[in-house]
Amino acid sequence: MNTVANVLVGLVAALHVYILVMEMFLWEKKPGRGLHGFDPELARATAPMAANQGLYNGFLAAGLVWGLIAADPTGFRVQVFFLVCVVVAGAFGAATANRRILFAQALPGAVALAAVLIAR
Repeated sequence: MNTVANVLVGLVAALHVYILVMEMFLWEKKPGRGLHGFDPELARATAPMAANQGLYNGFLAAGLVWGLIAADPTGFRVQVFFLVCVVVAGAFGAATANRRILFAQALPGAVALAAVLIAR
């Protein structure tokens, strides 16, 4: 079960690296605009906000990677902390921005968190 948990944590980290790239580097380009259906003007106007969000997603990814490489008990605690952060951020985003965030961010984080806790 530990291997499954580690794979799921790694996938959530990769998801947040993907979000970082989309929000920090591709927001004004076709892939970034297409993700939210923004026209070029709206994408340009919201790019600074998106870059800030992308940076936070990068911190989540970095924390999850840290949790994967750190020895226990630190690794376990770091994984739990950052996965809870992912779930809370996803739930907040779903409540305030777009319901899809619940399924794209919070659900994968919750599944990984459950796996980490079960594997313990």
